[in-house]
Amino acid sequence: MPKVAGGFRTALATVTAAFLTVVLIIPAPWSAAASPAGRDDAHARTRAAMERAVRDGAPGVLVSVVDGAERWAGAVGVADRRTTRPPHPADHFRAGSITKTFTATLVLQLEAEDRLGLDDTVEKWLPGVVRGNGHDGRRITVRQLLNHTSGVYNYLNDPALHQIGPPWLQHLHETWTPEQLLAVALSNPPPARPGERFVYSNTNYLLAAMIVEKITSSTYEHELHRRIIDPLRLRDTSSPGTRETLPRPSGRAYSTAQIQAPLPGIDVTEFNPSPLRASGELITTAGDLNRFYRALLTGRLLPEAQLRKMTTTISAGTEDHGLGLMRMATSCGIELWGQRGAGYGFEALTVSTRDSRHRMTLYINTDHLALEGTTAKDVTEAEFCHRS
Repeated sequence: MPKVAGGFRTALATVTAAFLTVVLIIPAPWSAAASPAGRDDAHARTRAAMERAVRDGAPGVLVSVVDGAERWAGAVGVADRRTTRPPHPADHFRAGSITKTFTATLVLQLEAEDRLGLDDTVEKWLPGVVRGNGHDGRRITVRQLLNHTSGVYNYLNDPALHQIGPPWLQHLHETWTPEQLLAVALSNPPPARPGERFVYSNTNYLLAAMIVEKITSSTYEHELHRRIIDPLRLRDTSSPGTRETLPRPSGRAYSTAQIQAPLPGIDVTEFNPSPLRASGELITTAGDLNRFYRALLTGRLLPEAQLRKMTTTISAGTEDHGLGLMRMATSCGIELWGQRGAGYGFEALTVSTRDSRHRMTLYINTDHLALEGTTAKDVTEAEFCHRS
C-alpha cells in the first residue's frame, strides 16, 4: 500500500480525536422537541455506530432523525478535510439511487391518472426504441422497469461510459444524453429474460423517465419539480442536469473504493451527473429526504392503490424491492421502507417505518464503506433498535 495510506491513518487519528464528538444542531423549528440531554441519551447507540464509521475510514457521517415530535441530528468527523468543519444537517449531497423513489412516484402518479398502466409494454409508449441484441420492448412492462425484472442491460456497466474504476477520473466531465445511454445499453445482450429474475439496472429508470416525458409532453425534470419537489416545498432538492457543483452549504466527497485509491481518498465532489439522470442524479438534504418519505408513505403523493403497488415486493437477496422502494427488516423485528444511494465519494440512506413516524437519513462522504454496506446497516440497527 502506498506510504500515504499509513500517513493518513495517523492524520485520521488526529482528526478523529478532534471531531469524534457528536455535534447536536437544533435549529429553531426543532426547539419544541425534548431536551438536548434526553435526546442525546436516546441516540447514544446511533452516535456510537457513527463513531465506528469514522474509525473505519469515513471522513464524516451525518444522521438526521425524526421520531414522532422529536427531531435529532448527529454529526461525526469532518465534512471537508481542508476546513475540518463537521457535517451540518443543512448540507447538500448527492442522493444516488434514492432518486429512483422519486422517479417511480412520477410513474405511479400517471397510473393513478389513468394515463398509463403498470402492465403496459415499453413498446406501447416507446415504439421501436427498445430493440437489439435480444432486448424487446414488446415483452417488457412498465412494472418490470420499476422492480428491476426487465432484464435490460445496465448501461453503467459498459466500459464505454468509463464509470468503473480509475478511468472515470479522466472522463468525469463528459456529458451523456439519454439516447446515448440507451444505445450503450442496447449494444449489450440482456442478462435475463423479462420477468425472469431481479437484475438491478439503471437503464430501467432511464426508460421510465422517457415514458414520463412521452406521456406528459414535458421533460422529466419539469414533471419532477411540478409534481413532487414544488408541492412538498423541497427547497434544497434539485435535478442538476449537467451542473457539476453542489449548492451551498455542502461538504466534500472522497472516493477510495470505486477508483481503487488508498485512504484518505481523492476529492471527487464535482463531476458531470448526466449519466445518472432519473436513476441517480438528485441533489438534496437530509431534511428534504425525511420530508419526502413522510409525504410518500402517508399518501400525500399517491393514492392508496398505487402505494400498495409500490410496496408490493419481490425478493432480491438480502433485501426486498418494490417499485422504487426497498423493504428492510431490523434484527429487532422493525420493518423499514426506503432507499439507498451510493456512488463516487458518497453513501446515502433514507429509511422509515411504514407509518412514517420514525424516519432516518444517513449520509457518509466517502464510498470507502459503501461496497460492503455494513455501516449503513449498523447505524440503522442502532437507531431503530435502541430501545430493545
